[in-house]
Amino acid sequence: MKFNLIRTILALFVFGIVVSCQKETLQTEFSTPSNQNARLAALTPTLPATPFNYASVTLPAHLNTPQVRNQINTPNNNPITNQGATLGRVLFYDKSLSFNNTTACASCHQQANSFSDPLKFSKGFVGGLTTRNSMSLLNAMYYPNGRFFWDERSASAEAQASRPIVHPVEMGMTMPSVVAKLKTLPYYTGLFQNAYGSPTIDSARIVRSLAQFIRSMVSYRTKYDTGRAALTNNQNPGNTNFANFTAEENQGKQLFFNQGNCSNCHVAETFSAPGARNNGLDLVFIDNGVGANTGNPTQNGLFKVPSLRGIEKSAPYMHDGRFATLEQVVEHYNSQVKPHVNLSPQLRGNNGQPRRLNLSPAQKNALVAFMKTLTDTGIAADAKFSDPFK
Repeated sequence: MKFNLIRTILALFVFGIVVSCQKETLQTEFSTPSNQNARLAALTPTLPATPFNYASVTLPAHLNTPQVRNQINTPNNNPITNQGATLGRVLFYDKSLSFNNTTACASCHQQANSFSDPLKFSKGFVGGLTTRNSMSLLNAMYYPNGRFFWDERSASAEAQASRPIVHPVEMGMTMPSVVAKLKTLPYYTGLFQNAYGSPTIDSARIVRSLAQFIRSMVSYRTKYDTGRAALTNNQNPGNTNFANFTAEENQGKQLFFNQGNCSNCHVAETFSAPGARNNGLDLVFIDNGVGANTGNPTQNGLFKVPSLRGIEKSAPYMHDGRFATLEQVVEHYNSQVKPHVNLSPQLRGNNGQPRRLNLSPAQKNALVAFMKTLTDTGIAADAKFSDPFK
């Protein structure tokens, strides 16, 4: 017994030395400017001589109406500029914003996936997992209350931008350490100069530029947009067949805007909601979403509603990534909405209980087909949203 006790103590002592050494090695390897420069010297972003156009994109008329403009959450003190969003693009893709140079904002918000993560939960800088799915950033500009994260805990894109960076699982930094680190990377001097008129690097400028880049991720090049643009002013998109749609896609569009009542939450033409909703995923929520953040029980189970644009590419779905396919999402709204006390009115029938759409298999397939017309192949291939380090 004495021998076993001595062996256990010795093992714990050795383990402590190993952990301490590993931590010290990490800190030495990734924290000193000399090592940062050595590791990152070859990683210089490739940018066009004339910056990409982020500030004055020509949108189709149906995306330039007062109804759509009223959804925009861009603050007056941080308008999108070409140079500001260019800096934001570099920051968004730069893995040096993480503690060990392995993780960028783009690691969890991937261009090919509508700036979301195909994993149910995202991997952080040392392999830890987030507790929620990374939602799509497409059309983040069109959310009137401007709030970010599933529980809407950040009041703006600017407030949101630093949170993943300083999160102990996601990127593991502090903002002062990020500022110090960026000052060692030579390509940032000119980028900050161009964006703000001086080379000063600070946390306020970092988050402002990231917010500009995120708000510039506007979807307007979809099959839906092509069909919508062909209508005359007096034609209702919900009731008028689109010439470029298949019969199934037109059927799905009719269901979306009429019988399915989907457009009451996902407001056209941005397919964004004005605020958080409880969509009856559970009768009792493990994660209370907005309510967990505010402490208000009437907000338990409410979550931010991301735009449906690009939804074909942004699986898995919901805050916890529980649905792997759009078919599963449709079935939830068709027959599985739970009567939570905070269930949103849009999902209740006249009796106060969850609505049952009772769609046929063909109708459910049509609804999925319509949602796929919201896929923006243009933004997925657009160089101005791509990784400048490749």
